Amino acid sequence: MSTTARNTSGAGAPGKAKAPAGERVADWADGRLGIYGLAKANMRKIFPDHWSFMLGEICLYSFIVIILTGVYLTLFFHPSMNEVEYHGSYIPMQGVRMSEAFASTLDISFDVRGGLLIRQIHHWAALIFVAGMLVHMMRVFFTGAFRKPREVNWLFGFLLLVLGMFTGFTGYSLPDDLLSGTGVRFMQGAILSVPVVGTYLSMFLFGGEFPGGDFVARFYSIHILLLPGIMMGLLVGHLILVFFHKHTQFAGPGRTNKNVVGMPLLPIYMAKAGGFFFLVFGVIAVVAAIASINPIWALGPYRPDQVSTGAQPDWYMGFSEGLIRFMPGWEINLWGHTLVLGVFIPLVIFPLVLVAIAVYPFIESWVTGDKREHHILDRPRNAPTRTAFGVAWLTWYFVLLIGGGNDIWATHFHLSINAITWFVRIFFFAGPVIAFVVTKRICMGLQRRDRDKVLHGRESGIIKRLPHGEFVEVHEPLSQGALHTLTVHEQYEPVEIGPTVDENGVERKPTRSQKLRAKLSKSYYGEGNQIPKPTAEEFNEITSGHGHH
Repeated sequence: MSTTARNTSGAGAPGKAKAPAGERVADWADGRLGIYGLAKANMRKIFPDHWSFMLGEICLYSFIVIILTGVYLTLFFHPSMNEVEYHGSYIPMQGVRMSEAFASTLDISFDVRGGLLIRQIHHWAALIFVAGMLVHMMRVFFTGAFRKPREVNWLFGFLLLVLGMFTGFTGYSLPDDLLSGTGVRFMQGAILSVPVVGTYLSMFLFGGEFPGGDFVARFYSIHILLLPGIMMGLLVGHLILVFFHKHTQFAGPGRTNKNVVGMPLLPIYMAKAGGFFFLVFGVIAVVAAIASINPIWALGPYRPDQVSTGAQPDWYMGFSEGLIRFMPGWEINLWGHTLVLGVFIPLVIFPLVLVAIAVYPFIESWVTGDKREHHILDRPRNAPTRTAFGVAWLTWYFVLLIGGGNDIWATHFHLSINAITWFVRIFFFAGPVIAFVVTKRICMGLQRRDRDKVLHGRESGIIKRLPHGEFVEVHEPLSQGALHTLTVHEQYEPVEIGPTVDENGVERKPTRSQKLRAKLSKSYYGEGNQIPKPTAEEFNEITSGHGHH
């Protein structure tokens, strides 16, 4: 703060006016907390401007909406499974025995002013939050933004996605309605399939035999305290690392690994971010107002002997159900105990896939041997193997979503449920392979197109007839900025094992990890996995007039 304010703040100073109260408070705080120095160092931080960077902001703002609406809902929700008789304003349910959790949810929906809208906003914001995180992570994956030094931030984002999924699951289980109860029953069956400890885990979670009398209260504590607290810490850490590492940016003129081209955080970026928050909040509110979701009054309270028609989990948990639905009903009996492989195998695949996603940045770093810092993003076409892996995973995910809703697909499209199940079983293995091959070929084709554009220019659509009668299309040369964008990407050389005999004639036997690394590196960057960039000599030769129109 200004030294003038400090000099004139003394009482009774002759001939000098006292500083305004706000400035004196700011001086007092700055002298004890160092706020001015911190703000001066960070408030002018530069952020690049690209539409894809808004995906992370959508996640942040929807999380804030979830917290705000969740606090309101906790004021009226009763997390109890004690049985009561409903006498609220929803007439079709009057006289029906239900848990206090279900009854309080009905009260929120029909008797609390604005309660139903807040419920809808809360649920829609949760769906958008998880969807935003998935799309945001895909943007980070396809552009290589997870590379050094951002591997830890990738793990933070991954944990936020996983915790968001389980927070959503515990959240829609709280009303104790027939749909959510069916989902909890599904989870309990998966837990029971774990050998040796499955029964103990189920008894611990539900406080006895399912459904017990405590799981709503336990899920409630997990939903409003444990998981949001962890997510809040991860979110703060994620944002701190974004500030510390500086933001990634797409390639372009003047952009290097040592600078950031964009707008300052204050006032431009903050003004845009503030407006975008209210835009996200408004869109969520409009969607919640016109599109009803989770109408528990149409489902009724949960009964262990009943299942709601067309019971489906929220989309982000649908693939886990698809894993179980397409599995054959395999069982093994050992020493008087039954091992339900049809449930246990999917339960093992689920965390293995998540772990593979989490550690991928470290695998790619090991394959490439690249230990440098990267702040310039890749175009997905210039990393065809990585892009193909991402599309293959998404294909696998959507095939499992079809499996998780096989009954809905069968009834709505008049298909055989057995045919859908066999489709999922086949494409569970074939779908990712086909997607990988097709995506890689598309990326290679786009690389060839970029190479041709650099060497020959952009097609203008103008046809010209030469003196000897030949018709040719006139190509317009690219701007220097476009040429830079199309040629700035790096092209890695595959890691080689090297000579197995040194200069003294001593034979060196490569280890298995070295052989594996060389094979993976060749599959990433070997011949047929990237199109060579045009050289300056090729460009000068073509643009000098030989064969160029």
